[in-house]
Amino acid sequence: MTHAGDTTGRPTAIVLAAPGTNRDPDVSFALRLAGADPRTVLLAELLADPSTLQQAQMLVVAGGFSYADALGAGRMWSLALHHGVGEALAAFVAAGKPIIGICNGFQVLTGTGLLPGTLGHNAGGHFQCRWVQLDVPASRCVWTDGLEPIECPIAHGEGRYVHPDIDALAAAGQVALTYRQNPNGSQRDIAGVCDESGVVLGLMPHPENHVLARQHPHATRGAGRGLALDLFRNGVRHASRQ
Repeated sequence: MTHAGDTTGRPTAIVLAAPGTNRDPDVSFALRLAGADPRTVLLAELLADPSTLQQAQMLVVAGGFSYADALGAGRMWSLALHHGVGEALAAFVAAGKPIIGICNGFQVLTGTGLLPGTLGHNAGGHFQCRWVQLDVPASRCVWTDGLEPIECPIAHGEGRYVHPDIDALAAAGQVALTYRQNPNGSQRDIAGVCDESGVVLGLMPHPENHVLARQHPHATRGAGRGLALDLFRNGVRHASRQ
């Protein structure tokens, strides 16, 4: 199913932006490459008309620093979503439509309860901005199905993933991505997790910033492998079947 106004056969993807976020253009670029038709929607627009979600087959909660992280990373945004469109989001997931939250968006999805666990301050006490390598353990996540290890940047101060029963989470197949070299002290080196259905993914690194080889800082020196474009293609492929 595609948006009623879409004649391309490409699934419509809502890219949700809030005051202070800045990665929606990057995500939209990645989605277009992956075969989706992205549409940036402001949080205020969604709160005013929750039925906007019914017009899309996938949802991306973009990264940045929503509300300047004034009350903690993602907290104000997640409160607004939970109280304003919580039922609409639950229906979106129940319909099998894929959702991804990146960095600040991951924090938001845990805050709304769509994803388990929480994100705390980096163990080192400092903001981390660098490239990382990610492994892809077997999981129920539709976004990472068949995905090879990827490389992409991180940019966060509150990215340490914490869960009260990390063994049960792993046993349930909800650990979707792990760091090869843990940059923030996350339990079990976790970089991303999914919900029980596998359609909702949250991750701290920014896969949208490595969908072309030339985006890698060492691309001219033979690096640039580990593209993350297939992650978005997986989401688009799943959305196209909804």
